[in-house]
Amino acid sequence: MANYKIDHMHSDVTFKVKHLMISTVTGSFSGFDASFDAEAADFADAKINFEADINTINTNNSQRDEHLKSGDFFDAANHPKMTFTSTEMKKTSENNYELHGNLSIRGNVHPIVLGVEYSGQMVDFYGNEKHGFEINGKFSRKAFGLTWDAVTEAGGVVVSDEVKIIVNAQFQKL
Repeated sequence: MANYKIDHMHSDVTFKVKHLMISTVTGSFSGFDASFDAEAADFADAKINFEADINTINTNNSQRDEHLKSGDFFDAANHPKMTFTSTEMKKTSENNYELHGNLSIRGNVHPIVLGVEYSGQMVDFYGNEKHGFEINGKFSRKAFGLTWDAVTEAGGVVVSDEVKIIVNAQFQKL
């Protein structure tokens, strides 16, 4: 069994959500951790664990960030972490997978499926074996208790229900 740990310096966790249904707001988490174990060389049996620190959310607008941390959205005071635990890594083609697992936000746990693209393997300057992945998916924020909503005077939705998540991850084999 091989163990892998995320390389924070070469990874990022971002999300996108529609605002007023005409533009997209992008945010990120600077505090996160991830690891996985796999016996198969192609990672088809990988068991993955991920967590993000809600208090490190950044949308480049401090007022919006504080609102996202509040009880209207993530409720960081009572639910400081967003977590994901895999249940299956299903290979769909040579470098692509479906990653099935349970996402937990605000104490609400729901299964989601993420797309994973394996970018390859390289040995760095220090002899460390590194592996690159891009992970994409989407989920309903309201299903996880992020239900704050507002309607414009014209009847438009302020924040869409669908949240897209993008993780660019470089893992080091331990």
